[in-house]
Amino acid sequence: KKNILNLLSEQNMELIIMPATSNIEDILNHSPDGIFLSNGPGDPAAVHYAIDTVKELLKINIPIFGICLGHQILALALGAKTYKLKFGHRGCNHPVKSINYKKIEITSQNHGFSVDENSIPKDVIITHYSLNDNTVEGIKCLDKPAFSVQYHPEASPGPHDSRYLFDTFEQLIKKNQYAKTQ
Repeated sequence: KKNILNLLSEQNMELIIMPATSNIEDILNHSPDGIFLSNGPGDPAAVHYAIDTVKELLKINIPIFGICLGHQILALALGAKTYKLKFGHRGCNHPVKSINYKKIEITSQNHGFSVDENSIPKDVIITHYSLNDNTVEGIKCLDKPAFSVQYHPEASPGPHDSRYLFDTFEQLIKKNQYAKTQ
């Protein structure tokens, strides 16, 4: 979505847009400071090529932020499973509880799959839950600089409660760059 690009650009990030089929070598040839996994349609398990690439990116500890399908791909790369929702989540005004920030965010959503809470590895925490059906809406790795959300913080027009996630991604990149110089 164009607004994702706008919001990342507002963080003064130089963007390189690559196709989902890019392999690890293609990506690393650009020496990225962070990886953004975008939204998209369909069954996340069908994009095995992206899941395999994200597994490789996780090994090198590059900051990763995923939205929607990107959230599901990150979860699958970490060893979790996904499942098809009976009705899916569509539209705006979906309440999501942010565990870390202890607040309720009003979100826009458009997905038919969810991450299976019982399959999430021990080194990954759930950061957000849907208040409508208790499905997983966000995760964060404890030992890697990676996090994701199921909903759309870039929604426009729509609620802006979750725009702080783009700041979080920028801070993660800066922290990772600082750690490299030490």
